[in-house]
Amino acid sequence: MPLDAICLAAVREELSGRIAGMRIDKVRQPERDIVILSLRGSGAVCRLLLSAGSGDARIHLTEHQLENPDTPPSFCMVLRKHIVGARIVSVSQPPAERIIDLTLDAPDALGVLSEKHLIIELIGRVSNIILTGEAGIIIDCLRRIGGDIDGKRAVLPGLLYRPPPQQEGKLNPLAATVDEWHEAFGRLAASTADGWLLSAFSALSPLICRELCWRAYGETDFPMNRIPDGGEALRREFFLLMDQAKSGASEPWSITCGNAAPRDFSYTRIAQYEDAFVVSREESFSHMLDKHFTRFAMLERVRQRASAMTKTVRTAHDRLIRKLVAQREELKKTEGRESLRQSGDIIISNLHLMEKGQNELVAEDYYSEEGGMRSIKLDPLKTPRQNAERYYKEYKKAKNAQGYLIEQIMLGENELKYLESLLEEIGLAEGERDLLSIREELALSGYVKARKQAGKKHKESAPMVFLSSTGARILAGKNNTQNDLLTLKTASKSDIWLHAQKTHGAHVIIECNGGTPEDATLLEAAAIAAYYSSARNAGKAAVDYTLVKHVKRQPGGRPGMVIYTDYKTVVAVHDEQLVKSMRI
Repeated sequence: MPLDAICLAAVREELSGRIAGMRIDKVRQPERDIVILSLRGSGAVCRLLLSAGSGDARIHLTEHQLENPDTPPSFCMVLRKHIVGARIVSVSQPPAERIIDLTLDAPDALGVLSEKHLIIELIGRVSNIILTGEAGIIIDCLRRIGGDIDGKRAVLPGLLYRPPPQQEGKLNPLAATVDEWHEAFGRLAASTADGWLLSAFSALSPLICRELCWRAYGETDFPMNRIPDGGEALRREFFLLMDQAKSGASEPWSITCGNAAPRDFSYTRIAQYEDAFVVSREESFSHMLDKHFTRFAMLERVRQRASAMTKTVRTAHDRLIRKLVAQREELKKTEGRESLRQSGDIIISNLHLMEKGQNELVAEDYYSEEGGMRSIKLDPLKTPRQNAERYYKEYKKAKNAQGYLIEQIMLGENELKYLESLLEEIGLAEGERDLLSIREELALSGYVKARKQAGKKHKESAPMVFLSSTGARILAGKNNTQNDLLTLKTASKSDIWLHAQKTHGAHVIIECNGGTPEDATLLEAAAIAAYYSSARNAGKAAVDYTLVKHVKRQPGGRPGMVIYTDYKTVVAVHDEQLVKSMRI
């Protein structure tokens, strides 16, 4: 559902108690429509996400660290100039409007405080983030809108800020009276009760309109011509929900599919889906919105950008499998090469009985334990000795082919493991930098063409950093290049190295500083190694661990391929919540 005005009011109330009085420490714009404010105050830090996307406009605190572009957009630079160091005075919202106004005390270049407003309009396709100064003059805005002859509102730097026009003919549900309800009920025509609610009141989403109908009549699209008692049941449920919203009793409820993919969310418990979806109460509105939008938006964005790369690796993977199948078939054929040598020997031992022009030799098979005769095909155009040499030549060819095929199959199997590790890497990628690192690895491996670097080189992505419950730092690589760098160059020889057993995954390092990690730290690091591996969905996974000094690069192996000795094994439980809570 869109973030309707009543749900936004609950978000505003929650944010007001959390961020009022905090100062803006940093401003980042990781995506075209997303601005993140890093806030600091009273010993606490947090990140406030503002989105003006057409399908995901919202405001909430976020735990995710979105990746910054190498060059900040111009709007981000304007915000940094005007509001870094500003204190958030208040968080307000016009009645029943999808607009949030952050009132700021912002210092100018001379340190003189002045009032500024950061206005977030969450109104569908024309959502916007607008910075205004004294007297409401627009300093800059994320999305510039020029006026036209139809009287369309202009949003441009230098103009006076005017709020969006209100919806005409609709009632504010939070301020509506019983008399206004009855008047609208008799005046407005609609085929279903949820359609009537949507046309009669602003600030109500289709989800809430359907839910009210469900609560009143047990159907989401109850026909208007079947409503009994002048809609008293619907009126009762409507005012009960509005009283709940006005009293500040709204609660964050998320609706997810069976695979945990987000479906919907609301400020009241939704019953209309019955058992079709999972309905659960979240710890806060920010947590709910962050999980619903940010996490899955990041995953979907990376998935879309990685699709071409995945296709390239998958194609090479499938081609290699077909090649290995053909090579194993060829190898199987070489297993009968001894019979070729034996046929040559039998021909040689029977030369005195043979003459040119024979097409078959039937002779005693002295290689067979049971004895008997062997029939050997001959080329009638060749002499008996030439036929024997032909069999010896085919034997030698098969023997040489066996050695070559065994070597090629071994190389192919290693390459297959490498390609599978690349597919795992792509699945672990969290942003554009991770994908660029993987692409560079593909280029070095010869699977894609290397791109010419225009301008400055992109900033390399860093390994993941975690903090255990005992305070130990744990590092984990997100791709083969990082794994190599982390294990073979960055880590101390006395650090602990972990990896999921016999599967693809991240190299994990416990920084020990010459000491021995506690058991809790070891188990938590093993959980990280299990989670960031292809055994992620297995529930449990065996994880090997040893000192870094016992880990060596695999001779002739691709990046990330190592051999290790003197290791022990621990069983790690897949615990996504634990892994996410440790990451910093």
